[in-house]
Amino acid sequence: MNEEGMAKKILIVDDEPIAVKGLTFSLGKQEGYEIEAAYDGQQALDLFEKGQYDLVLLDLMLPKISGLDVCQRIRSESDVPIIMLTAKTDDIDKLMGLEYGADDYLTKPFNMLELKARIRNILRRMESIDAEKKTNTVIKIRDIVMDLFERTVTVGGRLVNLTLKEFDLLQLFITNPNHVYSRGELLDSIWDGQGDLRTVDVHIRRLREKIEPDSAEPVYIITKWGVGYYFTE
Repeated sequence: MNEEGMAKKILIVDDEPIAVKGLTFSLGKQEGYEIEAAYDGQQALDLFEKGQYDLVLLDLMLPKISGLDVCQRIRSESDVPIIMLTAKTDDIDKLMGLEYGADDYLTKPFNMLELKARIRNILRRMESIDAEKKTNTVIKIRDIVMDLFERTVTVGGRLVNLTLKEFDLLQLFITNPNHVYSRGELLDSIWDGQGDLRTVDVHIRRLREKIEPDSAEPVYIITKWGVGYYFTE
């Protein structure tokens, strides 16, 4: 999401230039949103990969890649709100749109005031969710305090500098206490299956050196011989 105080950024995806122009005027000029536009499904995905958006207005019928496929692709990697726009009125299309990950649905022609109201409601809800996340991201277990939002870790009040993968590894452990992970599972979860099992062992050793009182006798990250590793509370 955009930083507080900045205009919310909306990606409009529609193959009708007149529709895009009207939406850009109503939402950009009148409401102050920052607008970017795509005119086909492929362009929409390309823009989404490069930018950060607070909401996507997505037409169902698009050239190259359908709106449903675009919706599914975006949802597979992001929780950005998506409002589907379509000229179709069949209930099955609505159900499919919501099933593919859309948050809301409007049939063309729609009332612009209604669209604006729905956008405001969705963005307000997302802000509330983000605020709640910020207040529920601190995990404290014995001497370890982990802030998932700020991505910081302290041990006994001392700030510990973790690499990206070390942090992700500790987060997986600390949010799933007592769950035993095999080295293969950790490799898949943290490294997307890239590398070898020794990568896991090296990172476990380094993480222990940073968070354990005595890395030779760990009290947090425990080895279950022949199975894997787990985090104990």
